[in-house]
Amino acid sequence: MDMKQIKALLQEFDASTLSKLKITQDAFSIELEKNIGVVSAPVMAAPVAVAAAPAAVLVTDSSVSAPVVHTGDMILSPMVGTFYGAPSPDSAPFVKVGDRVKKGQVIAVLEAMKIMNELEAEFDCEILNVLVSDAQAIEYDMPLFAVKKL
Repeated sequence: MDMKQIKALLQEFDASTLSKLKITQDAFSIELEKNIGVVSAPVMAAPVAVAAAPAAVLVTDSSVSAPVVHTGDMILSPMVGTFYGAPSPDSAPFVKVGDRVKKGQVIAVLEAMKIMNELEAEFDCEILNVLVSDAQAIEYDMPLFAVKKL
């Protein structure tokens, strides 16, 4: 797919009622998901030539998962990058649901441009929900944790 096709696909997906869309063609793969108004960026495994054959399309039923609206206190991402909930893949997570966190305590690691940045709690709180999964791409101001201030 070229950039014009990708942009057109993004516009069609945004205007549709679908919540998820995945397209795979040779080494090219794109997966889109509507989640709190955020559309996942296309991911290219390797450069590919535009093929004349139509792409294989997997469309997930939009009635299965409705967008989740979070209310209350949140800990938001201060940057664009990748979320890691533990210091290493075989380590315990920094925090779990129900944990009480003190101001300044490390609650996650955010990777940006191969640099690992520790995310610290800005206030004392209790973790109500972890809103992102490990190794998930995150955006600026994206909610990461639902919390209750203490």
